[in-house]
Amino acid sequence: MFSRLKAGIAKTRAGLVSGISRLVGRTDRLDAATLEELETLLLSSDVGVAATGRLVERVRTIDSSITPTAAIEREMLEILTPCEQPLTFESQEAGPFVILVVGVNGVGKTTTIAKIARQLQANGRTVMLAAGDTFRAAAVEQLKTWGERLDIPVIAQGAGADSASVIFDACAAAKARGIDVLIADTAGRLHTQDNLMAELGKVRRVIGKHNAAAPHETLLVLDSTMGQNAINQAEQFCAAVDVSGVALTKLDGTARGGMIFGLAEVLKLPIRYVGVGEQADDLQIFRAADFVTALLEDFGGGKDSDS
Repeated sequence: MFSRLKAGIAKTRAGLVSGISRLVGRTDRLDAATLEELETLLLSSDVGVAATGRLVERVRTIDSSITPTAAIEREMLEILTPCEQPLTFESQEAGPFVILVVGVNGVGKTTTIAKIARQLQANGRTVMLAAGDTFRAAAVEQLKTWGERLDIPVIAQGAGADSASVIFDACAAAKARGIDVLIADTAGRLHTQDNLMAELGKVRRVIGKHNAAAPHETLLVLDSTMGQNAINQAEQFCAAVDVSGVALTKLDGTARGGMIFGLAEVLKLPIRYVGVGEQADDLQIFRAADFVTALLEDFGGGKDSDS
């Protein structure tokens, strides 16, 4: 799994880490010009203003007991560690554990749902899917196809049906069948579409009629290739619905995966999963230490951190 993670973020490693190595490898103490170059590199890698400022300040204020490389590694880990909160699927007496999946079009919601469902199956849990993305007939068919492949029941209606109605029916069906986890898809929407964002509130209220505690997880799927725009999306979704966790997809497709640090520093949301490839196993539970090690393993950041 670690090798998959390391391979998956190879583009980010090649861009961000090689640039950092070039800058901080010059000396154990960085002058003002080099610190400015480091700041520019981090910003261009979509690390974000807040996280960049924190990393640069950490390097600026180090003492003789630690090198710049070790300082960067340590600070990256401190930024990400609070966001390491794996999703726990606790049994519910009032019905299934309900995951509501939200995000804009094209971020990989449906594929992410399928990968989570497959992992749950492998761990012995029963799963049901709700095809709540009724704005696109193709989305309903795609989820049905995944359901057939995985032998997982899918509750769906025709294209154009009311999304809340579909998910309401799915909650009832999952409860009646004793399903452990219900994963509900929703229509991809731009964070600027107020009417569609408001619909998410309706969906949440409908789910709550079956179980006041549900949805137990509102999972926001973000496309890592969108960099800072993904963070802007996250801010808008958080304002509209009670986002409780994030899945970052397509980290294997970007050289600017530094956005994970900006996301962690600004929003501090739990990062449940990171997607580093197309295979089911490439959606991994987020572990901060594994991520930083995979990113910086050849960088040498922590090897002399205690020297």
